[in-house]
Amino acid sequence: MSGFDFDAVVVGAGAVGLACGYALARRGQSIVVLEAGPRIGEGVSARNSEVVHGGLYYPTGSLKARLCVTGRRALYAFLESHGVAFDRCGKLVVFNGPEELARLDVILAQARTNDVEGMAVLTAAEARALEPELRCDAALISPESGVFDSHGYMLALQGEIEVAGGAVALSTPFEGAEPLPGGGWRIRAGGADPTVLTAGRLVTAPGLDAQAVAARIDGFPAGTIPKAHFGKGVYFRLSGPAPFARLVYPPPIHGALGTHYRRDLGGQAVFGPDLEFVEAPDYSVDPARAAAFADYIRKFWPALPSEALQPDYAGVRPKLHGPDEPQPDFRIDGPETHGLEALAVLFGIESPGLTSSLAIGEEVAGRLGL
Repeated sequence: MSGFDFDAVVVGAGAVGLACGYALARRGQSIVVLEAGPRIGEGVSARNSEVVHGGLYYPTGSLKARLCVTGRRALYAFLESHGVAFDRCGKLVVFNGPEELARLDVILAQARTNDVEGMAVLTAAEARALEPELRCDAALISPESGVFDSHGYMLALQGEIEVAGGAVALSTPFEGAEPLPGGGWRIRAGGADPTVLTAGRLVTAPGLDAQAVAARIDGFPAGTIPKAHFGKGVYFRLSGPAPFARLVYPPPIHGALGTHYRRDLGGQAVFGPDLEFVEAPDYSVDPARAAAFADYIRKFWPALPSEALQPDYAGVRPKLHGPDEPQPDFRIDGPETHGLEALAVLFGIESPGLTSSLAIGEEVAGRLGL
């Protein structure tokens, strides 16, 4: 687009914002990504499980179902081609007791509906043959699940944007935007050197700040901005050798996938996150929560040693539902929702947003007519 400083401006340099910038840059767009913080990926993208999700659970036809599976396939290819570390270790969903076993067929059917590859049922003996310390009555195996270096991934996305002639502007908070009379956007950016930019298109993907950023766009209908909820999750790290090579997940809990096990790329065992709704982002970890973690973990790993869990870190997820409400889909709102041309606004991009990020970028580019 001629006459603008940039073809597109993206707000937020987490995994999803960078993936949106990458998708636009691949289409020949001149772009800048505005990041309020001093470094990329220090928000939601820095405080998660770094899991590559298979896409098992998400409702048929949802954005989460489609973009997780498509995004996972694209993500592994991107990581491999850019030399970013990952481990396609596979995942076991473990079921203990009649109540959990009653959910096995439902989860398997949903995974197959979502086109998740390689799903299979394992007996208790078959699961223990893979992971001898595991306790379960049955399990599902998802061989395409894994873990990866999320920060290395974001650095690679930033590199691709810059190679294409784009830029990532750090310590440059988004202050507001207004539509230009002939189309496009006038965007105010703050920081040490405040500036005004013009762009043909605007994308907002600022994670926990999504609602606040949308409210700073002139003409954006306030009634379409969903209420923000903050879902805190803490993690505990194991002192001692990792017991399992694969991811281990109990069935999902209401509103989240639940406290699970992973062996990180450094070979250490990490458990989490749990889910606690909080009034504002809070990254403290209460060591007293270790007791509840241990009780939960011993359902599938009875040999967890006493006092072996050490407080590690906490993350906060940008949720669009409260504690007793159903978990909604991703929100990728284009002109058909808010009535403003050349604008894509993202809300509630929590798990599996990291896995889905490349596909989210493609979706956003498509909705902006590119």
